[in-house]
Amino acid sequence: MKGIGLLILAAAAAWAQTNVKRAETLYQQTEYQASLSLLRESGASTGAVYCLKGKDYFMLGDFKKATEAFEKALAVEPANSEYAHWLGRGYGRRAETSSMFSAPHYASKARMYFEKAVALDPNNGEALNDLFDYYLEAPGFLGGGYDKAEQVAKRIAAHNEAEGHFAQAQLADRRKQFDTAEEQLRRAMELAPKQVGRVIDLAKYLAKRGRIQESEAAFDRAERLEPGSPPVEFARASVYIEQKRNLDRARELLKKYMENNNLTPDDPSREQAEKLLRQIAGV
Repeated sequence: MKGIGLLILAAAAAWAQTNVKRAETLYQQTEYQASLSLLRESGASTGAVYCLKGKDYFMLGDFKKATEAFEKALAVEPANSEYAHWLGRGYGRRAETSSMFSAPHYASKARMYFEKAVALDPNNGEALNDLFDYYLEAPGFLGGGYDKAEQVAKRIAAHNEAEGHFAQAQLADRRKQFDTAEEQLRRAMELAPKQVGRVIDLAKYLAKRGRIQESEAAFDRAERLEPGSPPVEFARASVYIEQKRNLDRARELLKKYMENNNLTPDDPSREQAEKLLRQIAGV
């Protein structure tokens, strides 16, 4: 009987592990609700499972449940930089979506966990990027500041030179050093010529500066680099809508984007695309 019990436990563990792997695949396919369902069925309570649950909730826009799940993940593995980083992201979104009274509290927690993630792993590039964004955007009384952002930008450049130039471009733009910002974006593109995101960054900035023809040429370059790229379609449509031009083309791009079955969690969500479509209707 003891042997049968062990076999049952082993089978249950294997079933749970299979469900967790399937849940991860569903998450990568942006099937967040289905991923959550499998995780609940698995009954597993590892740090990785809590983190994946948190990411599912995060992508579904339930930031309270997301932070609760990330807290559990970090409690299981307190030295895990990824979990601390995602917890910072969760509190960051709670700050953005909460009342003016609770937003500062959540913003401070976001900063704390971004800083913790970087302290746990100085090579966590995504955590460095989010910490840079926080310092760049947050007011001084919440721990932000351009000087702090500049120090992080240097750390970013130490392990990703192109990303470091992008960070410096953002700083230069905030300081109204527009020529320097453009130079930094072009340098980033030169260092990573096959990364379509670097071309998109330049195209968006040129549009922001009112240099429409140059922006269109950059978007065309991005399209040639990666034909049918969802990020290119979304970014181009976003620029058109923001500037209230080429709205029919923007609508086409967004509809095509929403029909794409190969979107990943790193791409803007279909909900974001729907929001942009509603903006076209309101123009």
